[in-house]
Amino acid sequence: MTDFDKTPTWIEVKGLKLNKRQKMDGFEMLKMLADKTIPLVFFDPQYRSVLDKQKYGNEGKGRGKERSDLPQMDNRMIKDFLKEIERVLTPSGHLMMWVDKYIVCNGIKLFLEGRGLQLVDMITWNKQRMGMGYRSRRCSEHLVIFQKKPIRAKGVWRVHDILDVWSEKIEDKNHTHAKPIELQKKLINAVTIVGDVVVDPSAGGFSVMRSANEMDRNFLGCDLLG
Repeated sequence: MTDFDKTPTWIEVKGLKLNKRQKMDGFEMLKMLADKTIPLVFFDPQYRSVLDKQKYGNEGKGRGKERSDLPQMDNRMIKDFLKEIERVLTPSGHLMMWVDKYIVCNGIKLFLEGRGLQLVDMITWNKQRMGMGYRSRRCSEHLVIFQKKPIRAKGVWRVHDILDVWSEKIEDKNHTHAKPIELQKKLINAVTIVGDVVVDPSAGGFSVMRSANEMDRNFLGCDLLG
């Protein structure tokens, strides 16, 4: 048995339910979890950066309404989330965080100051559809992958056919920030084992729950909008 197979079992917490949609503050949910108990966290912060950088004059109207209506996170709030995520991750556990191109260009380190997380990879998701933009039109998002120290791949990352440019079209459009199910399933299979708990404190359309359950993992997550 490898160290990877000895992932600690999630400790049941009163008031939290596995494999259910929960309406609550993700930061408060994270604070309820014990230290070093979660092998994988997905995090999709609601950044203001795209809207602020593009400075759309019609923000909140038409096609931009769903995006602008979502509760937005400032940099301080994101840093607070990362602090709690780092705490609950197991040693060598992973955080997979969605970022926009402005965060990539301006520097991920802004969020990692003082953290025991290290950037180990990045995947660009080609959505196969054209999005907003006054210059180039957006058709991709970026998933940055962090690992909690100690940093290692052998015995921890077990799937080796995941492309760093991933093409997947979203058919389910029930949420404005729907994410690619097949990519998430691949990543879940890469760094967790059957029965592990995968966490998403900002679950949106709960695509991570579907992905985790289809891979026989448990899901724990929530969203302010339920």
